[in-house]
Amino acid sequence: MKIVIENLGKRFNREWIFKNFNFTFEQGNCYAIVGPNGSGKSTLMQVLWGMVPPSSGTLSYFNQENLIPIEEVYQQVSIATPYLELIEEFTLNEMIDFHFKFKSVIDGHSHQDLLELIELGHARDKQIANFSSGMRQRLKLGLAFFSNTSSLFLDEPTSNLDKKAIDWYQTNLTKYGASRLVLIASNTDYEYPESAQKVDLMSLK
Repeated sequence: MKIVIENLGKRFNREWIFKNFNFTFEQGNCYAIVGPNGSGKSTLMQVLWGMVPPSSGTLSYFNQENLIPIEEVYQQVSIATPYLELIEEFTLNEMIDFHFKFKSVIDGHSHQDLLELIELGHARDKQIANFSSGMRQRLKLGLAFFSNTSSLFLDEPTSNLDKKAIDWYQTNLTKYGASRLVLIASNTDYEYPESAQKVDLMSLK
């Protein structure tokens, strides 16, 4: 997947969050969206994956050189953020079954494989409502990592994770992000690899 941005801007009321943004995000690369708290990192991510409309400019999505219709972009995108909610009434088993009705599983993994990869097999029959914040974040990341999509959008990905879970995140980011377009909104350098290309929101004001 490739995202081509031309003169992109977003404002709320009279305040521009960012403007005149020209860039091309290429599959096989990792990009770190950086900037101080309140600079608009999450807003830019939401515009890029199509959740929030831009105020100016255009976004174009390509599969190789073929333009992807906007209504089909979601099929190419996996998202993990602290603010996107899980279905709390579901058990872990039900959440996995539901999610993968809409996305295929990467590398043909089975349901049992996913429980082991996410390292939450002990909670398979537990309702999401009773998960800790760390378990919820690990599940969100697992659903993103193990969906067969060409892009990953990760916003503050290690929120609520302990040291062991951060190590799990970094291992899976390296393994399952290498061939994808990866965008990570973060102010924490261990959340993205040293090779990531930084996009500083303060330069877009």
